[in-house]
Amino acid sequence: MKVKNTISFLVLLSVVFLLISSCSKEPGPGGTSSVSGKVYVKNYNASFTTLLGEYYAQEQRVYLIYGENDTHSDDVRTNYDGTFRFDNLRKGNYQVYVYSKDSTQTIASGYEPVIKTFEITANNQHIVLEDIIILD
Repeated sequence: MKVKNTISFLVLLSVVFLLISSCSKEPGPGGTSSVSGKVYVKNYNASFTTLLGEYYAQEQRVYLIYGENDTHSDDVRTNYDGTFRFDNLRKGNYQVYVYSKDSTQTIASGYEPVIKTFEITANNQHIVLEDIIILD
């Protein structure tokens, strides 16, 4: 009888542990908050010495990193006025980034990320980021 009670107790303890651990939510989808912003382009000549124009980016890819992940977790494209938005986010830390041309011309790929970090601290929160400025 003691063995049966011990096994029942261990099973119950395991179920409780699983329920408690599943309640701790990490940053990512499934929440009620959102983040939005705009991507602004400064268009330069090939040597980055003359500004040719400035405008909000259309169809620019924007990436979102959940928490401490090493790679992006989601991405969207900006619309006609440079606006992007990520919805259904939970509380936590995030990073949004967009690739910009490297004006120092020292990065082999020719591009560098422009990163904005933010934190969602409450449900139903909407964060509006400052414009992300990239070079082209």
